[in-house]
Amino acid sequence: MARGSTRPTSRDVAQAAGVSQAAVSLVLGDKWRGRVSEPTAQRVREAAHALGYRPNLAARNLRLGRTRTVLLVVPALTTEFFAEVYTGAARVAAQHGFGVVLYPSPEGVGPARDPFASAQAALDGVIASSMAADALTAIRGDQLPLVMLDSDPEGSLGAATVNLDIADGIRQVAQHLLSLGHRRFLHLAADVPSWTFEIRARELSARLAAAPGTDLRTAYAPISIEGALTATEAALAAPGPRPTALVCDDDKLAAGAYKAARRAGLRIPDDLSITGLDDLGLATAIDPELTTVRLDAELFGERGMRALLAVMEGQPPQAGDIPVHLVVRGSTAPPPEN
Repeated sequence: MARGSTRPTSRDVAQAAGVSQAAVSLVLGDKWRGRVSEPTAQRVREAAHALGYRPNLAARNLRLGRTRTVLLVVPALTTEFFAEVYTGAARVAAQHGFGVVLYPSPEGVGPARDPFASAQAALDGVIASSMAADALTAIRGDQLPLVMLDSDPEGSLGAATVNLDIADGIRQVAQHLLSLGHRRFLHLAADVPSWTFEIRARELSARLAAAPGTDLRTAYAPISIEGALTATEAALAAPGPRPTALVCDDDKLAAGAYKAARRAGLRIPDDLSITGLDDLGLATAIDPELTTVRLDAELFGERGMRALLAVMEGQPPQAGDIPVHLVVRGSTAPPPEN
């Protein structure tokens, strides 16, 4: 390209790579597989990088009738979990020339206000957490491609679902506590009507029911430290034998349970073992550090975005839940001897 000329064009890239403009379009539009060889595609990418070529997305989008914009609907940004989901989704979106607009619920955890009334025409697709599913009532039929996160595959609103293997995470928690000798359990459950929390309760109940001599009680709390503190204080003061293990639906609930245990004069883990779920930064900020299930939030966001891209292209998304694993720290130990 001559010095002093305007921005490089696809023709310049084609000449530098020794290919046609059509090949350049296929490669830079990520539609080359099966039509252009890998070495040729690499040559085109290298030529575009060397020339500083950037596609004219505005003209391209006008031709395609696309805005290259995706909406990510989440319940809240009060923990880093959904911020990491956004990071993962935005990373994959950027690789394919899309932007991600984030829509957190103004009320925090729970239903979000309808974000679609004025924005629907400006979106190519939606990724949404089931915890904010009430915000999706404006989507009807095939108006927008929709992928649901943490949602029932059998009854989802979306064309596809992407899930973490929460059931396996709960199985790992139950097995860990049972192997330590615990038989009296308290489930500190999130007071949020969502499939992901229903799965936690169902799986914990099933796992403990299969072990002889177990007792399971449940206390419900909003996902906040103060809410967990209040619910745990009431549960620990209830009549009957005190639980020796407390299974929390969320690390923030576990932090509230820590405060309640200490106010009741209980030592963690000597008198009461506590587990969480998420592995937030909070898990290693409290003392003792929390035994919890690590969820890969960034991978969750990446898989959500890849599923949406597949749906928009009429392709089947990747199957299978995202694996999770238990991180054992200092908050669990064998129960006290009676």
